[in-house]
Amino acid sequence: MHVVVTGASSGIGEAICREYFSRNARVTLVARRRELMEALAKEGGGRTHVVTADLSDPAQVTSWVDGAEAANGPIDVLVNNAGVQIIRRYLETPFEDGARLLQVDLLSPLRLSHFVAQRMASRGSGTLVDVTSMAAIAPTPGMSFYNAAKGGLAAISEGLRAELKAHGVHVVTVYPGPVRSPMEAAGRAAIEDSWASRVFAPTGEASVLARLVADAVEAKDARVIYPFLNVFGRHFPALTRVLLDTFTPKVRGSS
Repeated sequence: MHVVVTGASSGIGEAICREYFSRNARVTLVARRRELMEALAKEGGGRTHVVTADLSDPAQVTSWVDGAEAANGPIDVLVNNAGVQIIRRYLETPFEDGARLLQVDLLSPLRLSHFVAQRMASRGSGTLVDVTSMAAIAPTPGMSFYNAAKGGLAAISEGLRAELKAHGVHVVTVYPGPVRSPMEAAGRAAIEDSWASRVFAPTGEASVLARLVADAVEAKDARVIYPFLNVFGRHFPALTRVLLDTFTPKVRGSS
């Protein structure tokens, strides 16, 4: 099985790579930081392919696919995990920064999925995994561009499931809440500490999420929500909105 993981150099992507190493998959790692990926790839026992690509550049989004398939065979599982996050008040965020986020977090995975899914459909098999966010279900103040990107990715991911099923292609939509990673640490540092952020946004472990994702691919489950408390947010969106509007901590430095 050939698994491609974008954003493979750290955090959730790194954990997903390790999980698939343990399952003896052939793994292509895609990210900007080659040195980190090469160190990680050594754990894959020679069944890896490393791609240095900046997914904020549309020209680099699919240019590496042919090389990856030449190295590891047709892509069986594409994990769209690469992402950046901005936690800043909307009016203080340079629009160019927001546009770059939308390119990395939304447009690039859509372009890559469109390209790879056509090949999967022609073979009649394959799985797309879209790592979105609980911000898609419960948009959070101070994260406007991130909310928009993850909300858009989740919407197309959920909608594609039935559409691609007829072609033998499965879609798994992943909704992580806070999961221990460099991005999560930076996000926590950007907001004021409060009891609400600790109670309503518990922090999970990337290794646990990675195992859940791989299990969902194998079982053809529709979605993964983790940490598990976040299931509440999906099933009770109106109450979740009230809680967010009432208790969301402020971005540091805001009035």
